[in-house]
Amino acid sequence: MVKQGYHGPLEQIDECCWRIPASYKPGMNVEGRIFADETLIEQVRADQAPEQVANVAVLPGIQTASMAMPDIHWGYGFPIGGVAATDPAEGGVISPGGVGYDINCGVRLVRSGMTREDVQPRLELLMNALFRGVPAGVGRGGSYLFDNKQLRRIMGEGVGFLKSKGLATQADLDHTEARGCLDGADPEAVSQRALARGGDQCGTLGSGNHFLEMQVVEEIFDEDAARVFGVEEEMVCLMIHSGSRGLGYQVCDDALRDLRGVPARYGIGLPDRQLACAPVDSPEGKKYLGAMRAAANYAWANRQLLMWQAREIVAEVFGQTWQSLKLGLIYDVAHNIAKMETHTVDGREKTVCVHRKGATRAFPAGHADVPTQYRAVGQPVIIPGDMGTASWLLVGQPGSMARSFGSTCHGAGRVMSRTAAIQHAQGRRIDRELASQGILALCRSRKGLAEEQPAAYKDVSNVVDVVHRAGLAKKVARLRPMGVIKG
Repeated sequence: MVKQGYHGPLEQIDECCWRIPASYKPGMNVEGRIFADETLIEQVRADQAPEQVANVAVLPGIQTASMAMPDIHWGYGFPIGGVAATDPAEGGVISPGGVGYDINCGVRLVRSGMTREDVQPRLELLMNALFRGVPAGVGRGGSYLFDNKQLRRIMGEGVGFLKSKGLATQADLDHTEARGCLDGADPEAVSQRALARGGDQCGTLGSGNHFLEMQVVEEIFDEDAARVFGVEEEMVCLMIHSGSRGLGYQVCDDALRDLRGVPARYGIGLPDRQLACAPVDSPEGKKYLGAMRAAANYAWANRQLLMWQAREIVAEVFGQTWQSLKLGLIYDVAHNIAKMETHTVDGREKTVCVHRKGATRAFPAGHADVPTQYRAVGQPVIIPGDMGTASWLLVGQPGSMARSFGSTCHGAGRVMSRTAAIQHAQGRRIDRELASQGILALCRSRKGLAEEQPAAYKDVSNVVDVVHRAGLAKKVARLRPMGVIKG
């Protein structure tokens, strides 16, 4: 584990962006850019993640800059919060380290027709019912069991397969990024080991920073966008944060093993072997992309089944149908993914492979990939915070296309390792501390709450303020947790 901070150059470009010059390290093809303000940049300097930003700039075919969002922290190969676009026509590569182990980890936000006043009297009953009914925890399986044939259909069709089984609506598909399915998925590129790990985990929460939260809309910042998204003050919402579980982890593990000697085969020199990669158009690159897309589709299906279970439980607790409670999906966004997208680079349109690792797509109004219902204002951007503060709903802005390949932050960003967080929590009861703030927290272990305590994270409001001021995404609403479930 790297413990010292970053001591290389950081030149301020403007109030919310800093540069690592391309001259800093031999082999850098572009400069590094980190979105941060004066406060956050000091936390960034305390971590070695900027060194990883510089390392990513060495990748063949990288365009414009190696970028990082204000929630940047140390990761595998790429920093978490990293964004990089590579051009296949210029030898651009795909790197599993630029996606991460939890392929298509992401967030979905569900509105309701209920207010805080409606939910508060039944909050404890509701959270206990969700805790019993939604599978959570390390390696824990769920009630939805899929054989290999069905898994391959999930990986090929994503949420569309669940719709055919009556487990998703057309509105659910329409309000999921990529309609819950990446084209070009190759289920046959996914190993038997990954299939075995995924057979009983679709529809499960997992552990770590994954959660299911009941939240209340505390403040509206953009009335027009909030109206389009169907969000009002005092409305209770459901937020789900999870990914591709053991299946996605295994896909990444398999790819890193398969790509170990590939860069040298293509004459690619790397400053860090964790940046193992292959040209996008090579057989090795195509194989990983096919498997990664398959795992991404599995993750969308996982979050869909988590939402479906939660809807049914909420409906049972309140003695109504979920439709009558107006439990409608606002949006689902991925934040660990690589996608082929069209962007303008140096005044010319190009199809590039955009790596977003701990970064969220943030397309603006008018973009063809924004759901029709939202196209007049832009794509919803969902930024989860820590258990004790707030999460945010934002909307994509034109600045994201001009500055960050249509990307923004994905969360608060850790400032404390899990080991350090556990040590920091010794002698304390995190659940009781949260209860004193009016937040009911349920977890399979005290260790899980200790690892994810609010002190382990940056101030999410500060992170969101940076991307707002930088023009990447605009604040729409702040949501405060009422109750949280963690593995």
